[in-house]
Amino acid sequence: MDIFIRELRAGDEECGANIDGSFIVDSTLVLQLIGQQIGYTVKERPLRTKSYDDEQLEEDTIEDYSNYIGNPHQIIYIALVNNQVVGQIVLKRNWNKYAYVEDIKVDKQFRGYGLGKKLIEQAKHWAKDGGMTGIMLETQSNNVRACKFYESCGFVIGGFDSYVYRGLDKDSDEIAIYWYLMLD
Repeated sequence: MDIFIRELRAGDEECGANIDGSFIVDSTLVLQLIGQQIGYTVKERPLRTKSYDDEQLEEDTIEDYSNYIGNPHQIIYIALVNNQVVGQIVLKRNWNKYAYVEDIKVDKQFRGYGLGKKLIEQAKHWAKDGGMTGIMLETQSNNVRACKFYESCGFVIGGFDSYVYRGLDKDSDEIAIYWYLMLD
C-alpha cells in the first residue's frame, strides 16, 4: 500500500469529511500515580462503538480549514492512499512551545498500515522545524487503542482531568488524558 503524506492545500474541500474516525470502546485506563509518573492498568468494559462525528456541536457545519493553509502557526497534513484522503492530523503551535495535536484520525478501514505513525512523524518534523519543544495531545481514558498507539510512538502521560467530559454529561466517567512527546 502506497501512503502519501502531504500538507493540506487550497482545493482540498471538505478534507477529512469522509474519514470514519469511530473507535471501539471495550476497556478504559485506570490511572495511578507512581512517584512522579502516571501509570495505568486496563479495565474491561461492555463493548460499544464511539464516534465524535455524531456529536457535532454546531449543527450541519463542515470544518473550515482554509485558515490553516500557509499559516506558519498551524497546519494540516493529510494521508492519501490511491488519491483518497484516509487520514489527517491537525496541528497548531501552542502557547507553551509545544505542537498541539487538535485532531488526528485514520479511517477505520486503513488502520494497522502505519498511517498514524507516518502522521505523527510528519508532526515531529513540523514541530522540530518550528523550534518547538515537543508534541502534546489529549485523548480519553476509554480510547485505549489510541492511548496504546501514542505510547508506542514515545508519548508519556503528563496529566489528566476527570472533569472535562462532565460538561457534556454530568455522569461521565471519561477522563481526559494529556500525552507528551519531547523532541531532541
